[in-house]
Amino acid sequence: MAQLKVTQTRSEIGGNQRQRDTLRSIGLKHVGDVVVKEDRPEFRGMVQTVRHLVTVEEED
Repeated sequence: MAQLKVTQTRSEIGGNQRQRDTLRSIGLKHVGDVVVKEDRPEFRGMVQTVRHLVTVEEED
């Protein structure tokens, strides 16, 4: 299954509580943190919520 590499590029400061909680559930705590997860609909939904704070790359 494909993997998604998610990097936090912007700070969560100024975001609402839902966005901060979503970043934490993805596993991102600081700018520059990187996490690799399976490409699943649930995970894509979380990334969509914070799309302005992260960059996403697909990996095989």
